[in-house]
Amino acid sequence: MKFTYYGHSSFAVEVKGKKIVFDPFITHNELAKSIDVERIEADYIFVSHGHADHVADLMALAKRTGATVVGAYELTEWVQKQGHEKVHPMNTGGKWHFDFGTVKCTVAHHSSGLPDGNYGGNPMGFLFMTGEGNFYYSGDTALTFDMELIPRWAKLDFAVLPVGDNFTMGADDAVIAAEFIECQRIIGVHYDTFGYIKIDKAAAQQLFEEAGLTLLLPGIGETIDAIG
Repeated sequence: MKFTYYGHSSFAVEVKGKKIVFDPFITHNELAKSIDVERIEADYIFVSHGHADHVADLMALAKRTGATVVGAYELTEWVQKQGHEKVHPMNTGGKWHFDFGTVKCTVAHHSSGLPDGNYGGNPMGFLFMTGEGNFYYSGDTALTFDMELIPRWAKLDFAVLPVGDNFTMGADDAVIAAEFIECQRIIGVHYDTFGYIKIDKAAAQQLFEEAGLTLLLPGIGETIDAIG
């Protein structure tokens, strides 16, 4: 399962030939200048919540690619008002069987407001269960005991967790999150983009190593084998 990192919390995973993009924030990210957003393909765009650093490129990407936008009901309603009708509304705790696999929406402890001031619905994470592997993207969140439910639903091959602290959990709490979700292979996101979330990468990876875990921090534009 290929994972391509676009910076901040934006990435793509290909499952059963479907290109799935998450939280597109690229053109407004100074660190992602090497990424040509016009070359990104998407069959689906999953949006964890409505903050600008997760939706800045959403409408342009959705309209150009014709992708189905998946997110909280209120967020998808906003997308339709922006002129893109192809959406799939969901909400916390619900699941749906897509053509690439099943996705369950999980609790994320954060906030969610859209760039124009509209309410963005509940922030969420996504648990993907597919024939090619299972993974969990927590979205922006604090550490929460709700994560202990994840292993009841699926055995994970990898997980995508924020490690930047200040707005979300940091690397220390992400180590605990990895233990809660029973996943040894973690891809870190939501770090370095702004001054508030700059991290010591080596120190973060050392924390994980000491806990018997692996923290992957791919470079922007880099594609890795997420399952290993």
